[in-house]
Amino acid sequence: MKAAVIQSLGQPPQYQEFSDPSPIEGEVLIQVKAAGLHPIVRALASGSHYSSEAQVPMVAGIDGVGLRPDGTRVYFGGARKPWGTMADRCAVPAAMSIPLPDSIEDTVAAAIANPGMSAWLSLKERGQLQAGQTVLIMGATGVAGHLAIQAARLLGAKRIVAAGRNVDSLAGEDVDAVIALGEPEDAILSALEAEAAKGIDVIIDYLWGRPTELLLDVLSKSFNPSSTRAMRLVEVGESAGKTISLPGAALRSINLQILGSGFGSVPLQSIFTAIPQLFAMAASGRLRVDVEAVPLANVESAWIRAEKARRIVFVP
Repeated sequence: MKAAVIQSLGQPPQYQEFSDPSPIEGEVLIQVKAAGLHPIVRALASGSHYSSEAQVPMVAGIDGVGLRPDGTRVYFGGARKPWGTMADRCAVPAAMSIPLPDSIEDTVAAAIANPGMSAWLSLKERGQLQAGQTVLIMGATGVAGHLAIQAARLLGAKRIVAAGRNVDSLAGEDVDAVIALGEPEDAILSALEAEAAKGIDVIIDYLWGRPTELLLDVLSKSFNPSSTRAMRLVEVGESAGKTISLPGAALRSINLQILGSGFGSVPLQSIFTAIPQLFAMAASGRLRVDVEAVPLANVESAWIRAEKARRIVFVP
């Protein structure tokens, strides 16, 4: 079969022949119709993700949309290595192939599942966002960030603050304030200070690195010993840096809980249990995502392109 094959870690995959997967007991063979190019897919292919097994050659891709042998259209994931979802066919656990609503397109389902679940579970399960609260989204201008804005509003957030570099992409989003992270640090600090003074309940962080250091510095200086406010910072991504310097004062001066959200901190079964709810919201138009469909044969050139609030989805 044809597939997007990683031959060397850190290099784009090549569109070439790869051995067909043979389903074992409990698995089903899927005819793939669409597979999303998510940041985690790139990270796994480079060997930099914490769950990467660094095994080559391997087929790229963690999830997708396709057809079961009986013709049922499903969203699927959980392929055994070295197979992945960016291929003509993929064998996955039957329990991880979920029927799709007729009203959601293949490419939209493939694009929205990974970042949508990241946003929804980070806010609802890990961040425990409650109606009437304020959420700050660090890295709001990416695909997952845009979905986090929509999810926060669906969960009843009273105030949504979006921080990111490509702020022009937020023009059509329902946000209450925007922080431009492409500005000089003094300007970023001033903007963060203004929002901290108004109060923040949940922080969803797709960035980590220096932007998070600036945020923690501001929060630690905004303490009020006579009026503490519980805050939850949920680390979801690390597009701005893998590590941060964490001053002890940031933990002593504010009531801050730091959590993570991802494979390992959220059980895989919990993710697949919640996915039908996500697809129902997408099918009804309550969640939306911009998609660019690209033939799988063009995987090598598309792989290296920067994502700008639009998710690339590979199709046959």
